[in-house]
Amino acid sequence: MTIEELKTQIKRLNSKAGQMKMDLHDLAEGLPTDYKQLMDVAAATYEIYRQLDELKQQLTELEGK
Repeated sequence: MTIEELKTQIKRLNSKAGQMKMDLHDLAEGLPTDYKQLMDVAAATYEIYRQLDELKQQLTELEGK
């Protein structure tokens, strides 16, 4: 994967991560309503941020070469 491809992927994932963060925040504010969705939304949000961190590390490595 090239640096530009990584940057594009990071940008896309950043946007999705921001939306997921807002969804999690909205869900938390509405507790205890919809509490059954909390773990699924939190897990999906965690996964997006984990992927984002991984891509940023790859980008740092590529840019360092």
